[in-house]
Amino acid sequence: MAESLQLVIISGMSGAGKTVAVQSFEDLGYFCIDNMPPALLPKFSELVEESGKIKKVALVIDLRSRAFYDEIMDMLANLDNTDFVSTRILFLDASNEELVSRYKETRRSHPLAMEGRVMDGVRKERELLAPLKDRASYVIDTSTLTPRELRESIFDKFETDQDETFHIEMLSFGFKYGLPIDADIVMDVRFLPNPYYIPELKTQTGLDKPVADYVMEQPATEKFYQQFLGMLESIMPGYEAEGKSSLTIAIGCTGGQHRSVALTQRIGEALAKHYKVHISHRDIDKRKETVNRS
Repeated sequence: MAESLQLVIISGMSGAGKTVAVQSFEDLGYFCIDNMPPALLPKFSELVEESGKIKKVALVIDLRSRAFYDEIMDMLANLDNTDFVSTRILFLDASNEELVSRYKETRRSHPLAMEGRVMDGVRKERELLAPLKDRASYVIDTSTLTPRELRESIFDKFETDQDETFHIEMLSFGFKYGLPIDADIVMDVRFLPNPYYIPELKTQTGLDKPVADYVMEQPATEKFYQQFLGMLESIMPGYEAEGKSSLTIAIGCTGGQHRSVALTQRIGEALAKHYKVHISHRDIDKRKETVNRS
């Protein structure tokens, strides 16, 4: 029997935090869709079932009219009659006062009161959404929640043992080719002896054992490795606690061929004992590309 599609309907009051919610589901590995017309969802679920590749979907529903609302209720009724789709509804709410305050801060108009008072739109939307809120699997009141606290609440309710939300990107690079613009932490290892000036190592990279051994056998390397790894291990829990889903650690040397590659590989493998880690070497093939163009 095919594994059922895990479908989460994200709905609730405008301004209650649906943007933070959908970002949280993306970090949990859900395929997220913002405001798909409800009438298209049955066809979409059929395509998902046929492909067998998508297992988790989060659909954001923003109710703007009674007609749209009726479509959603019909859609949910149809999905409840299928074996392939397992549906849960997450409803985000907040007090009227807090919603009005948020609209005032952003200077936006309420979608149901484009030319009237924000409070009128809030009341109309609350009335419209009442039946959907009654059907919700989870209701989260965001009145006093920070975005991080909302994210943690969603993780607590929807994260499974198989989900790995926080991950580390380990990246080596060469300073001569520029800094990686997406790096959170950048470390310069150009102070270490350079294998480039040893003829038999020049054309190899830090992935080759002779180069890796040369780099790691330097007294300064081992001291740096222990201290840098210790620092990273001590700060990782803080990044997780702040709700960061990924952290990019970039280690650079002159050309991104030797020192940075060897250290990125070793540190990445050490961190992989406790975290999900992806290791890449941005400039490791730059020399080959230069030779081929010559």
